[in-house]
Amino acid sequence: MNKKHFILPLALAVALASCQGGSTESTSEANEPAQSAVGIKIAYVELDSLMSKYLLYKDYEEVLTKKGTEIQATLAQKQRRLESNAVALQKKYESNGFTTRDELERAQTALQNEQMQLQQTAEKLNMEFNEEQERINQEARDSIQAFLKVYNKKKKFDYVMIKAGDNLLVANPKYNITNDIVNGLNKRYKSTHKADKK
Repeated sequence: MNKKHFILPLALAVALASCQGGSTESTSEANEPAQSAVGIKIAYVELDSLMSKYLLYKDYEEVLTKKGTEIQATLAQKQRRLESNAVALQKKYESNGFTTRDELERAQTALQNEQMQLQQTAEKLNMEFNEEQERINQEARDSIQAFLKVYNKKKKFDYVMIKAGDNLLVANPKYNITNDIVNGLNKRYKSTHKADKK
């Protein structure tokens, strides 16, 4: 399953303003982003790295891939059966296998109903997939936002931005907190995941 399913929701989650009452205190710790001249502390997280290293995404990617594969298999099986029935109807028609016009019309109606059922099944399965995807995206957003709130109590950033592609034209690597965030998220996810399994 393509990881782009998470991009927009994740961008919204991480690009939240982590405001701490407009703090303007001066800090000069090593490996911590410095304040600008106006006293605003800004850091950023690289989206690609977060998505490739956060264990929650790896687990959920497997879930969505499996569900997507199951949906494709179900629809492909129903499509093959529909095509087979259509071919059989056509052969029977060409060989004058229908004794009455009414019998032919019933067979055509049954085939049309089967086609409608296939379309309804496809819509239902796609809706279920989208709902599962949205649930996962919401859980990921909640997880990241909850972690950033705790993380930012100590760091006191005014803003945590997301760097995806070239949306930040200039980004000084010393303001990159991606590894901190990924490590913290994974540590919390592992401990929660172990607790859930017990």
